[in-house]
Amino acid sequence: MRITSVLAFLLVLMAISVPDAVMSADDQAWRQRVSTGPVEMTSDDVTEEIRFGREVAARLIGRYGLYNNDPLTKYVNLVGNSIATNSNRPELKYYFAVLNTSEINAYAAPGGYIFITKGAIDKMQDESEMAGVVAHEMGHINGKHVVKELDIKATEGSAVSGLARLIGGGTESARLAFSKAVDQAMDTLFKTGYKREDEIQADKGSVMLCAVAGYDPAGLIRYFERINAVKGKSTEVLDKTHPAYDARIILLKDTIKEAAIDPAALKTNKDRFAEAIKTVK
Repeated sequence: MRITSVLAFLLVLMAISVPDAVMSADDQAWRQRVSTGPVEMTSDDVTEEIRFGREVAARLIGRYGLYNNDPLTKYVNLVGNSIATNSNRPELKYYFAVLNTSEINAYAAPGGYIFITKGAIDKMQDESEMAGVVAHEMGHINGKHVVKELDIKATEGSAVSGLARLIGGGTESARLAFSKAVDQAMDTLFKTGYKREDEIQADKGSVMLCAVAGYDPAGLIRYFERINAVKGKSTEVLDKTHPAYDARIILLKDTIKEAAIDPAALKTNKDRFAEAIKTVK
């Protein structure tokens, strides 16, 4: 079933957002430490990133549909926004939703759109695991991995000749160019995957994002270990587009150790997670 971009965006906005928490001085200092350094970007570039990501989000919703469960959607937004509070991209508003599929995966669209599949949630056992998955996907957005790969910006020199003009462009060539760029982004999510260094950056970033939010960063390790044992159609896309789990687990453990983080001192919120997923069918 095909969903128009406008309708899909409205559906995404239905995800119930939790007000952002006020950042402490320590959190603000952390943002400075994990920042990848100055990046040349304008407010127009951010606007085009959001518009582009909105269309990618529409495609994802059109492919799977949203899981119609308001309490679960609210809960995912609660977890997601607790992570987003510590993101190093304060110019973005993040949206979180659950895709109605048994496939095990999660997706990030440029501009702040993050989706977890119902199948992925079925494999989770506590809130820190969900936080780890969300933080990983947020790492792709924070690192602007798709944005950089496709050169998404508002200038005439961009790979798609300025997405602002293309989105509103009335010519067939403009529409085709924009559609091709979105197709490339979808190929990254479903066929080719992110660059290896981008996956590494997202995994490392998930450790710090979770720890600063108070979550046990080893939650992502436990989740990886569990889904690594699952083989079949439900993990087909995930296995094809991501590096081997063994290597990622080693990387996560090393990152936690190097950062001197004590996972036992941080929260898993297992009981709250169990209560939140009672309505999942």
